[in-house]
Amino acid sequence: MKDIRAGHQVFWTQAGQGETPAVLIHCSLAHHGVWAGVMKALSDTHQMVAFDMPGHGRSGDWTGPGDYQTETTRIAASFCDGPVHLIGHSFGGTVALRLACEQPELVQRLSLIEPVFFAAARAAGDPAYDLHVQRFQPFVQAMDTGDHDTAARVFMDMWGARMPWDAMPEKQRQYIIDRVPLIPLQGTAIEDDTAGLLTSGVIEALPMPVDLIDGGQSQPVVGAILRALAQRIPHARRTTIRDAGHMAPITHPKQIAQILRDL
Repeated sequence: MKDIRAGHQVFWTQAGQGETPAVLIHCSLAHHGVWAGVMKALSDTHQMVAFDMPGHGRSGDWTGPGDYQTETTRIAASFCDGPVHLIGHSFGGTVALRLACEQPELVQRLSLIEPVFFAAARAAGDPAYDLHVQRFQPFVQAMDTGDHDTAARVFMDMWGARMPWDAMPEKQRQYIIDRVPLIPLQGTAIEDDTAGLLTSGVIEALPMPVDLIDGGQSQPVVGAILRALAQRIPHARRTTIRDAGHMAPITHPKQIAQILRDL
């Protein structure tokens, strides 16, 4: 269904008959459908809501005003009628972390799958952050010249489901190209920590259990991010799916679901 959430036209769907309420936040350049396998596997234990971020899926276009992460966090909070199992992937993981930090009363458990909170790795002085900056330069250069086709290809080579760009259906490639301008809008929050999560002590004060999940075949900076977060979060549990990459919710939904079931 579609309604207005935090001033934005948002599409969302429900699934599951379990007792645990959950809100799932997808990654950039995708939509709520990336959770289909995970939601199916959790349908007996969780009652889930998954929504499309602004400019994605069937939600309205992103037109501003405001900061993209801030607005997406406000949207996510609107689905939390009480304490929920908050699950986020990639950029969605950074939204979930921010919501848990700012409104911990809304989160009974926090599960972060490959959260791209690059600022955490940089603050920790991990050399993987510098490698990330180096590898991401071709994307930055392509965006600076308005070459969205090349930018989309570079981005998916780094952060996609390990499917060659040319092997993707044309409709899927065009969907990504059309939305790639949203990536720079997310940059300051995840690269520079404009919300101040790393300096305010809110991460260290998180009261709920926190899952930190990554794929063993993903970008090295992801491991650096999770190491940095694990050092700060009191009740963190780190799990690596060794043969998975960044898009584990799509490629390894049963393994993800099993982690999300376990306490």
